[in-house]
Amino acid sequence: MRVVTAHTMQEIDKQAIKEYGIPGLQLMECAGRSCVEEVIAEFGLKGRCVVMAGKGNNGGDGYVIARQLGQKGWSVKVIILADRDQVTGDAAVNLEKLQDTVINYCTHEGQLSALHMEEIFQADVIVDALLGTGLRSNVSGVYLEAIDLMNASGRPVVAVDIPSGIHGTTGRVLGDAVRAYITVTFAFAKLGHVLYPGAEHTGRLVVADVGIPAALMETASGYDFLNTDTMRPMLRRRDRQAHKGHYGHCLILAGSTGMTGSAALAANSAVRAGSGLVTLGVAESIHPILEIKTTEAMTTALPDSGSGHLTNSAFPAIEKMLAGKDAVAIGPGFGRRPGTYALVQNLVETVSLPLVIDADGLNALAEDITVLKRKKSKQVILTPHPGEMSRLLGTSIPDVEAIRISVAQEFARSNGVYLVLKGARTIIASPTGTAAINGSGNPGMATGGMGDVLTGIIVSLLGQGYGAWDACRLGVFLHGFAADMVAEEMGEIGINASDVLEKLPYAYNKLLKNTLLSNLRMFGEL
Repeated sequence: MRVVTAHTMQEIDKQAIKEYGIPGLQLMECAGRSCVEEVIAEFGLKGRCVVMAGKGNNGGDGYVIARQLGQKGWSVKVIILADRDQVTGDAAVNLEKLQDTVINYCTHEGQLSALHMEEIFQADVIVDALLGTGLRSNVSGVYLEAIDLMNASGRPVVAVDIPSGIHGTTGRVLGDAVRAYITVTFAFAKLGHVLYPGAEHTGRLVVADVGIPAALMETASGYDFLNTDTMRPMLRRRDRQAHKGHYGHCLILAGSTGMTGSAALAANSAVRAGSGLVTLGVAESIHPILEIKTTEAMTTALPDSGSGHLTNSAFPAIEKMLAGKDAVAIGPGFGRRPGTYALVQNLVETVSLPLVIDADGLNALAEDITVLKRKKSKQVILTPHPGEMSRLLGTSIPDVEAIRISVAQEFARSNGVYLVLKGARTIIASPTGTAAINGSGNPGMATGGMGDVLTGIIVSLLGQGYGAWDACRLGVFLHGFAADMVAEEMGEIGINASDVLEKLPYAYNKLLKNTLLSNLRMFGEL
């Protein structure tokens, strides 16, 4: 699914009207019709509807909805939070088409509750056509009162374009916001629908075709939103004659004293994500522990001078291990020692294989970010959480979180890397500045070890021959998708990283199931 900013959508609308000669009234009529179709499909052929409308084009969509629902036998009441002479343009044209008996004007705070609370609370459905995607400042006055009443009513709300009070591009709540049951938006989903907290207010999102020309749709700048529909075609099915050599050999360098779990989670996740072979390189002092924690992955003891931490002294042995490998991951549970940081920086400068850097590997880069300018691999993937990202940038976590997409894009572009900025709605950015937003995952993933699992998945996909951009997007989505499957069975509280890695084959299967079954039938195997 393609997602755009509010500004991009506004420009597309302008181009459709000015360059393609599509009347604004026609777009408004189509938008209203799309909402009406959704209301009837969800709530039936008849009912009581209250349309809460503003004075702009979002209100104009609401007037169209009121007229069309009335024509279909619904009982409709329109409450406009403006005076009649404040409604202009296409919205005014559609207002004139409504019968005066269904229109109510309410411009002063307190009027709404005093005069219309009963109607709002007894409606079968409320249509939110107040503010749209152009909102830039906190809602107040009668608009704030209207939002509070809609939320307090307990009635299902259908939001037109975006829930009122949500910033169309950032997803921020501007003062307060409608909690919609359904949101019907037009042409493209907006960032405000998929980024939190806006995503929590959107409810079920419906993207309706309102007749925007295909040429405008195809050239619109935006972001990929990763869901099952976009990810399923990316997965490769297994050849019936395949063997382990077809699916890559990953090398994972991880772990230290007290952090053996990170190494085991990364290695075991790479196995579960489909690697043909996985080798885990660890400090010799902790090697016996990893021999027990990993069964399918091979382990190699690397010199550590008895410290339980890998340092640059292990580099010659690691360099020999690179032969025959297809991808490398470094960092999970590495620890924060100067010698370890030196090893990471040395590896960045010398490893030409696809490379994933996570956790303490990222902290090593933060000590000298210029090492990325000297990287040898053409496919370097960094997977920071906001705290690690703030250290890489030398800024604060709030600064990172405030503009997550642009932060990820700029860092990836300026350093020539692929960046996975983890969090609710993980952002993936490429060296060209292309960005994608992950749609899978849940709050149950907020626990230790989840990042190690993601590292194992991504390096596994790289080893299987997926390019870095596909490995990042597919890895992040599968990680969250597996966690969603766990949450569906167990709930979101108490999930651990091992639960998620064990669910990875089921996540693959769920994505591939329909295609796989059809192929098996084709070849007589079912």
